[in-house]
Amino acid sequence: MSDYDLIVRGGTLVTASESFAADIAVKDGRIAALGKELGSAGRIIDAGGLLVLPGGVDAHCHVEQESSTRIWTADDFYSGSVSAAFGGTTTFLPFAAQHRGQSLRDVVKDAQERCAPKAVIDYAFHLIISDPTAQVLGQELPALIQDGYTSFKVYMTYDQLKIDDRQILDVLCVARDHGAVTMIHAENNDVISWISERLLERGHGAPKYHAVSHPRIAESEATSRAIQLARLVDTKLLIVHVSAPEAADAILAARNAGLKIYGETCPQYLFLTAEDLDRQGMEGAKFCCSPPPRDEAGQAAIWRGLKNGTFQVFSSDHAPYRMDESGKLKHGPKANFKQIANGVPGLELRLPLLFSEGVGKGRLTVNEFVALTSANPARIYGLHPRKGSLAVGADADLALWDPAWQRRVTYDLLHDNAGYTPYEGMTLTGWPRFVISRGRVIVEEEALQAERGSGLFLDRTPEIEAAGHREPELDPARNFGAELL
Repeated sequence: MSDYDLIVRGGTLVTASESFAADIAVKDGRIAALGKELGSAGRIIDAGGLLVLPGGVDAHCHVEQESSTRIWTADDFYSGSVSAAFGGTTTFLPFAAQHRGQSLRDVVKDAQERCAPKAVIDYAFHLIISDPTAQVLGQELPALIQDGYTSFKVYMTYDQLKIDDRQILDVLCVARDHGAVTMIHAENNDVISWISERLLERGHGAPKYHAVSHPRIAESEATSRAIQLARLVDTKLLIVHVSAPEAADAILAARNAGLKIYGETCPQYLFLTAEDLDRQGMEGAKFCCSPPPRDEAGQAAIWRGLKNGTFQVFSSDHAPYRMDESGKLKHGPKANFKQIANGVPGLELRLPLLFSEGVGKGRLTVNEFVALTSANPARIYGLHPRKGSLAVGADADLALWDPAWQRRVTYDLLHDNAGYTPYEGMTLTGWPRFVISRGRVIVEEEALQAERGSGLFLDRTPEIEAAGHREPELDPARNFGAELL
């Protein structure tokens, strides 16, 4: 009888803090031992020449979700999770999105019923709160936090999603008091609307004007305001999909001042620019997302932020819409930039892009890569140590990475339903040969081995120690008296 179910032998193990040669033994879906000469197993995988990384944790993706303009993403929970798996991601956190008038409880129930029979990787849900009524804030949200839905997103833009500063403060207080994490889309809606109206009045409706209508100042002002709101009530806040250098500067300054602020960025802000929106005809619509890609100087600033501690999380913000009437072009082939569905696909390429152009080009260490793509999101969103680590007792979620495997990106290579990739034609070096979820080999040499519905829901525990008790605040960088709010 074998000692273990699986042994991964001969690889270089990589965590957020160290790299070392060792074998990994797996029993009952968890890491059972690390070392050499670990014994026998039902299966042994030779990882010679490969890096053995914790499976990726994608903490921001829109899958089988209806937008505020009632457009469904191209991926359902099956195609989205398959795409994630092929890219080395073994856990993802899509959204259960509340639209105005909806019960949060009903939204969560619906998302669970749609995801459970389809997902091939493990999952948890963030909530989207667009209607923070007294019922939601006083009953539904606290109860859902206790049930393991310990993170939620709010918007400062989009007419059908945005909430005002007073409502944001209410949500932040619930998060603080019940041990949850608030994410925020920080753009100034009035600035965007004001510019958009003037552009359209002058006949400027092409996709490239989407970038013009979302200036860096709209992002930086909203980011700074959101930070101050979190400072007022002394709670954690994560600024998502940061694109502008000024917004990044505000996050780093807040972190240096000791505030509980986190930052996230995404592939589109490293590899795309506003010029991509200025392609012939409606080709630019493929690159419309909010905030939009900036310029090469902006890309350089985001790379710096990944290195200097501005950003703790690198997510895909996968928001796939097809280039037809079901998605980007719901309003026809001559839709103006305000009518084009916002979002770009990137779930499968998140890790290969950052590995190739970050680790491969010397911008990041492989340990920093693991921290940004797996360990940090697992910690921030309450999945550590089960996810994001190579520790005994952790789930055996592994990506066996070939750092020398070079491939040219084409849409035919990928597994999502978007119909295109904004990274078409790029040559990337470094891809996973094997992907393992809870000890199950789910991708092996470009072939899927997982069944529909084999992913598990991950309920998370609120940070009880942070809830209900705060020492009196004496640090002038924060807000004295926040414990009374």
